[in-house]
Formats: sequence, C-alpha cells, structure tokens
Amino acid sequence: MRTLPKERRYETLSYLPPLTEMQTRKQLQYILDQGFIAGVEFSESSAPEMHYWTLWKLPLFHAKTVEEVLMEIDACRSENSDCYIRVMGFDNVKQCQVLSFIVHKPNQRRY
Repeated sequence: MRTLPKERRYETLSYLPPLTEMQTRKQLQYILDQGFIAGVEFSESSAPEMHYWTLWKLPLFHAKTVEEVLMEIDACRSENSDCYIRVMGFDNVKQCQVLSFIVHKPNQRRY
C-alpha cells in the first residue's frame, strides 16, 4: 500500500495534484453555473487554526465569466505573491461558504 507524501493539506481539493489552468477554469465555471458568488481570499499562513482569510476586494457579485474571476486572481497574485490565495464559492441562499480551493501557494509558479 502506498501513502501520500507528508505535506500540509489545504481546503477542498488538497489531496489532488495541483490543478492545471484548465481544471481551475472548470472549477470556476462550476461555481458560476451553480449561482454561487465567487470570492478571492489570501493569507500569509495556511495553518489550520487560521479560519479567517483576508478578502481580496469585494466578492465578485456580478461575475458572469471565468475570465473575470481569473483577472482578480491574477491581480491578487501580483500584489500578494508571498501569500496563499484561494477562491471560495458563497451560496447566498444558504448564507454560507460552500466550497473553497487554493489557486496559489508561495514559491510556486502557477495554479
């Protein structure tokens, strides 16, 4: 039996290999298709006790395309390249965050 390498795991998709750009686009499209409100958050630490991340600007209430969300991710990455960056989906009916996943880790090139 083979085990996973020892490294810290983060968020919803953390046990998968890093997402490719196409896979990230599909996840973002899922958020938009479900009617969830996308938001971009960042934090210097990914420690499990860090429940509150800093919200990058306001949630993307009027985002209709994946490109709009990707532009905000890239803007956040350019200003906070030494931070963890995640995308979250907020369900305005249930009034809660329903999913989130990391799109940038410090010292890594892309998603």
